[in-house]
Amino acid sequence: MDSKSMNLIVDKKQFSEWICINDTIMGGSSQAGCEVSQEGLVLRGEVVEEGGGFVSCCSPQIDPPLDLSRFQGFRLALDGDGRNFKFAVATSNRSSGFAERFLGAIRWVAEIPTSESGTTFFDIFFRDLKPALRAKPIPFPLKFDSSKISQFQLLHSKFGSPGKLNTQFNSGPINILLRSISGIS
Repeated sequence: MDSKSMNLIVDKKQFSEWICINDTIMGGSSQAGCEVSQEGLVLRGEVVEEGGGFVSCCSPQIDPPLDLSRFQGFRLALDGDGRNFKFAVATSNRSSGFAERFLGAIRWVAEIPTSESGTTFFDIFFRDLKPALRAKPIPFPLKFDSSKISQFQLLHSKFGSPGKLNTQFNSGPINILLRSISGIS
């Protein structure tokens, strides 16, 4: 499917407010930054496994939340150098609030393998997103609400799917490009 038939949600115009969040928030020493280029959002730096093991780019809080219920999922266009990434989505639970009040910030995640060269187009269907809290699986059933999307995050982390290690994690230099996030009809 070409990019013209996709429903663009985020591209280089919307990446300008994204920020970098690294493992330094928990005592790690990875250093990376996000910058907008002509092609999209670049995550560049150095990943250090000891003491944390992740670098990421994160959107600002989306308020009011995006209603993406007309879609079935997301398509990411990513130049990832053969690494596996984690795509995390936050939803606003203002109506129930139970999970956020008692557990903190739940993220809905999917692991994304990439090609060693060129752009990988990867489809993530809403039904395949797994709830996680700080890389750990949530032990009770929750339902993803695509009508209340409040944040996106792309991570290269030593953790992949909730509770599992990332089999393609690499310490060292990182230079990747997130081209776009689209909705799958």
